[in-house]
Amino acid sequence: MTKGIKSYIIPYMKARNMKDKKRIIDIINPYSGQIAVVNKEEEKLYYEIKNAEVKEDYKTMRKGLDKFSRLNPEAYMMLLD
Repeated sequence: MTKGIKSYIIPYMKARNMKDKKRIIDIINPYSGQIAVVNKEEEKLYYEIKNAEVKEDYKTMRKGLDKFSRLNPEAYMMLLD
């Protein structure tokens, strides 16, 4: 079984404001060092995309990329493009 990419990315994440109910989250691109701000839904989708990439499930990955690019285009360009 392939280990998910989430365990690799966790050190690069931190909650910006723990008291905020929306919980704004910073994710750092491990390749470029750019920081993108995402909400909880986008964070979950980001990990689904990265795990699909590791599992070579390109259909799921493509669907996730399309959705993420519509939800947060700026973060998409920093993290996934």
